[in-house]
Amino acid sequence: MATDGHKYIFVMGGVMSGVGKGIASSSIGLILQGRGHKVNLVKIDPYLNVDAGTMNPTEHGEVFVLRSGLETDQDMGNYERFLGRDLTPEDYMTSGMVYQSVINRERALEYGGKTVEAIPHVRDEILQRIEAAASHTGSNISVIEVGGTVGDFQNALFIEAARVLRLKHPRDVLYVMVSYLPTPGTLGEMKTKPTQSAVRELNSYGVQPDFIIARSSSVMDEKRKEKLAIWCSVPKENIISAPDVESIYDVPLNFEQDNLGERLLESLSLPQTKSTGLHDWRNFVQKIKLANDEVKIGIVGKYFDTGDFVLSDAYLSVIEALKFSGAALGVKPKIEWVNAKDFTRDAAKDGKEPTPIESLSKYDGIIVPGGFGETGIEGKIMAAKFARENGIPYFGLCYGLHMLVIEYARNILGLEGAHTVEINPETKYPVVDVMPEQVALIKEGKYGGTMRLGSYPAHLSEGSIAREAYGEEVVEERHRHRYEINPEYVPQLEEAGLIFSGSSPDGVLKEIAELPREKHPFYLGCQFHPELQARPLAPHPLFTEFLKAAISKRG
Repeated sequence: MATDGHKYIFVMGGVMSGVGKGIASSSIGLILQGRGHKVNLVKIDPYLNVDAGTMNPTEHGEVFVLRSGLETDQDMGNYERFLGRDLTPEDYMTSGMVYQSVINRERALEYGGKTVEAIPHVRDEILQRIEAAASHTGSNISVIEVGGTVGDFQNALFIEAARVLRLKHPRDVLYVMVSYLPTPGTLGEMKTKPTQSAVRELNSYGVQPDFIIARSSSVMDEKRKEKLAIWCSVPKENIISAPDVESIYDVPLNFEQDNLGERLLESLSLPQTKSTGLHDWRNFVQKIKLANDEVKIGIVGKYFDTGDFVLSDAYLSVIEALKFSGAALGVKPKIEWVNAKDFTRDAAKDGKEPTPIESLSKYDGIIVPGGFGETGIEGKIMAAKFARENGIPYFGLCYGLHMLVIEYARNILGLEGAHTVEINPETKYPVVDVMPEQVALIKEGKYGGTMRLGSYPAHLSEGSIAREAYGEEVVEERHRHRYEINPEYVPQLEEAGLIFSGSSPDGVLKEIAELPREKHPFYLGCQFHPELQARPLAPHPLFTEFLKAAISKRG
């Protein structure tokens, strides 16, 4: 367990969700880390799912996979990117995990015959997990983000745990509320009343915020700070303005302008240390701002449809990985969303106007990201074919690798109807097959947490694009899949010119497929998800190599 003197900062939301608790938590972690402290970030998700793996990305956003294989909320990706290091399973918690653990312990008679109740048993399980995360990482400060907003029924036990932890360690726990201050267009005035109401709601749990991070469209003026200070009983200097910014990576720098790091350390009775760890971060942010030379990238996906809106959160790590490599190369990726389902309208065209698939010719590079299921699959296969035939850099991520191989088998090998058994179990040419260990799991309906998940090694072939990009013979990457390239078809595909440049140590699982540079500037797919390991200060080499090819195509 965490030792006495360990500090805890709880970050909770007010008024509405989606205004930046995750980025605020990430920024606090980065700021404190930059001041020489060892920080661990914990995400609490109040839903009853045991993990994020079974949720629809259109509704919930990206599933982020930790090195351990745990499927988590996308905020864990932000935490890793801001801190620049891997997080552990102990840093993530859901209501489902908590209740499952309590029930398992009850079944094992670990409560000694007591009546098991929400208070104290579920609450104490939450506290035990928070303290265990601190102990496991050896940190001296834990930043704990409670998902959702104050007033959400499912958050009550987590807020109660935060309250009790402060009773146990009154000098070691802080509460931060991230709240929204709207500026109604018809009034033209920033309103504090919703945040006042949110603070009162939090007070009803026995919790008084020490800091308010005020999200708004513009910088909050002194008058509003004074008003919040009076009505929310929060010192004015602890009210931090958090206006909309050009990039989320500006946020920690803006927080430091309001002396957030200094105020947090003072409130926790920790010695003041000068912020020296943000120098490289500032340089990275500056590179993003100075990169005006655009390179046009089309992301051909399917997780877009949510009413009248486009949900880019389903591919958040891909977007960020492009930004990091773009900053390193001095270019700005201009990303456009391309719905793969649109390409299947080609058959209805009469030849007198460009077909939908021909719209891909305007891009300097094409990415086909991960996914599951039949929707849009033929459009993705068409995109892979168009990119191959027209010399457009193509980068396939997991499912995007499968599309590359299916397309190559159909159109180069002539295996008509070649497919993945995920979509067509009766295909004559199953070039993408289910992994043997997954067969029984699927039959038994065991889907949650059972895919090939987490970090695995891959050996890279000498002279390949992948080996050149990484500069290493063996790499480790994170996976999330049930299906793989069928080894039976690898010899035929290789004979037809496709290079499998990355393989598992036993040579069975094909991790990377590519065409040589003399045939195509960049036509590469990988079974893993490289975007999950891209960092602002350490761009992923495959994304960087892809953008280099896209820049060359543009000329």
